[in-house]
Amino acid sequence: MRVNAMYGLQGKMGNAVEWATLHERLGFDAIHFPEVARNPFTSLTLAAEHTEDIRIGTSVAIAFARSPYVMANLGWDLQEYSGGRLMLGLGTQVKGHNERRFSVPWGPPTARLREYIEMMRAVWHTWRTGERPDYEGEHYRYTLDSYVFNPGPIDYPDPQIAVAAVRPRNTALGCEVADGVMWHGMLSWAYRDQVLLPAVEEGARAGGKDPKDLVISGGGFVITAPDEERLREMLGEARRTIAFYASTRTYQDSIKMAGYEDEGALLHRLSIEQRWAEMAKIIDDDFVDQFAIVATWDELPAKMAERYAGVNTEVAFHAAIQTPEDAEHAREVIEQLRAIPAYGEVEPAAVSG
Repeated sequence: MRVNAMYGLQGKMGNAVEWATLHERLGFDAIHFPEVARNPFTSLTLAAEHTEDIRIGTSVAIAFARSPYVMANLGWDLQEYSGGRLMLGLGTQVKGHNERRFSVPWGPPTARLREYIEMMRAVWHTWRTGERPDYEGEHYRYTLDSYVFNPGPIDYPDPQIAVAAVRPRNTALGCEVADGVMWHGMLSWAYRDQVLLPAVEEGARAGGKDPKDLVISGGGFVITAPDEERLREMLGEARRTIAFYASTRTYQDSIKMAGYEDEGALLHRLSIEQRWAEMAKIIDDDFVDQFAIVATWDELPAKMAERYAGVNTEVAFHAAIQTPEDAEHAREVIEQLRAIPAYGEVEPAAVSG
C-alpha cells in the first residue's frame, strides 16, 4: 500500500517547501496539494524543485475552472520539471461553485469530464508526436496548434490523472479513461463498499485495465494524532468538518446508507439558517465511526487495515510533526501502513453492511 499526505486546506505557499521536504525525509510515497483556499500549482512547483523522489500531485485541482488545454500545459510543464513525478487529481466541484465562485458555465459533469481528460491526452499526443490536433467533442474542441505554441516532447511519460469522486459514475469514469479515482472523505463505509467498489471494477473493465494498477485512494476521514490528548483536540474539529459536509445534499446518498438520513436533513436545514455552531453537536460517536477512522498513531495501522486492506492502493496519513520523537514515530507508522495489502492482494477485510 502506498502512503500519501495532503497539505493543509489553508496551507500557505511559503510553508510548502519545508512541508514537502519533511515528508520526503519521513518516507512518504506521495504528497498532494488541494485547491481550496490556495492555488495548488504554485506550491507544487516549489515542491518539485526542492524534492527528488517523492511523487507530487493535486488533490484535487478544479477541472472546469481551467480549459483542458491550460490544464494540459500545467501538467506537461510540471511533469518535466519534477522528473516525471506528477499526478493530476481532477475534480468537478458542484454547480454552485462553478457558476457563482469560478464564474464558469455548468453542464453534465461526468460527460464533460470525460471529454476534458480525452482532450488533455490529445494535447499531450500532439506535443509528443507533432501530429495535427483533431479532437472534437460535444463540450471541448482542439483542432488548432502550431510549432510556436507546442512545447515539444518531454523525456517522461504523460502525467497520471485521477478523478475525484463521490458517486459511482465518476468512480467508473476515473477507472476507465483516467488512471484511477480519489474518493472524497465524506463517504460512509457502507456506501463505499456497496456502491463505489463495484464501480471501480465496472470502469476498469470498460477501460481494459486491471484495478490493481489504478490509483484508488481516499474514502472516509482519517482522524489521527500521536497521543490521546492531541487526538481529543482533533476530534472536535473533525466533528465540525463532518457536520459541514453532511449538511450538503451531494453526500446524502452516503449518509442515508449509513442510517443518518434524518440527521442529514436536519444539518442541511441548520446550514441554510446559518446555525453552524449547533451542527457539530449532532455528530455523535457512532456517526463519526460510520465515516471516519479515529486512532492514535499506535492504533492506526490496525484500524486502517480493517477498512482499506484489499480496497485501496493508497492511503493517507496526516502526520502533524511537533517534535523529533514525532518524526521517528511517524516513520514507524508509515512502514506499517505500507505493509497493508492493497487492492487485489487480499479480499476486502471488512465490507460494511
